[in-house]
Amino acid sequence: MVTKTISPSRGPAKTSGRDRAERKLAFRMTAPSLVIMALVAAVPIGYAIWLSLNQYSVRTAGLSRFVGLENYINALASQEWWAAFGQTFLFAGLSVSLELVLGTAMALLLNLAFKGRAVLRTVVLLPYAIITVVSAITWQTMFQPNMGLVTNVLSTLGLPGGDVVWLGEHGYAMAVIVMADVWKTTPFAALIILAGLQVISAETYEAAELDGASKWQTFVNITLPLLRPAIVLAAIFRTMDALRVFDLPFVLTRGANGTESMSMLAYTQLRENRLVGEGSALSILTFLTVMVVSVIYVRFAGGNIRDVAKEEQ
Repeated sequence: MVTKTISPSRGPAKTSGRDRAERKLAFRMTAPSLVIMALVAAVPIGYAIWLSLNQYSVRTAGLSRFVGLENYINALASQEWWAAFGQTFLFAGLSVSLELVLGTAMALLLNLAFKGRAVLRTVVLLPYAIITVVSAITWQTMFQPNMGLVTNVLSTLGLPGGDVVWLGEHGYAMAVIVMADVWKTTPFAALIILAGLQVISAETYEAAELDGASKWQTFVNITLPLLRPAIVLAAIFRTMDALRVFDLPFVLTRGANGTESMSMLAYTQLRENRLVGEGSALSILTFLTVMVVSVIYVRFAGGNIRDVAKEEQ
């Protein structure tokens, strides 16, 4: 008969007086910075919330009346908001998916040992260093009818799309915006994934090779699972950025032809239509949407990162 000896459970470690003193000192040293950061973040958001609860006259400057949640109710009841909401998520889904796939392929290439790798790493990062407005104007020029590089090449080769006004038609306009965003920000995703690749030990691959695993089996069963934290991190950063997209549709289409994002709709109401209350309500709704998606990502994707970290330990 096997008997088990149950050792007494250890209680929580007692905090010594020195630890408490160090924590108090750390709190006192960081408190001023935390207060300043909270004010910098909270004051603009609080002011935007106050503006969104009022309706302002477009004729008399400064004349306003408190309307409570009326601006939010009107925004959520409008077709324009839900159209912008759907178009923003469509853009984010397409662009982030392509960036993760291409970024992973680019990171695998940059991780190989070959002559001139440092130069190639610098070159592929150049699109990310270009200002978004400049890259948007470049892509706008490339898709100009009859004179753009892409349209001319397609026409010369007799391929579909050569006679299409890309930025003037539904679907095509969104495709150009997605391509411009993928071209510009894929290097950013590749950089994060490359950092994840470089922490995978060479011994792991050597063990897989000794076991007779093929290149594809090694990639699917070793590289991808170990890259999951880096890929999730890249997805979080890129999704948050894509949901706030403004400059690309603003320069390329001005929000026409099914490309108006949530940020563009808020800008149009606030600056061009001078509807301060309505525009502020749309800005707060955009902020809440991004925040909810962030919480969901951190809640589920963050848990996956912690699981992988525990498995590696």
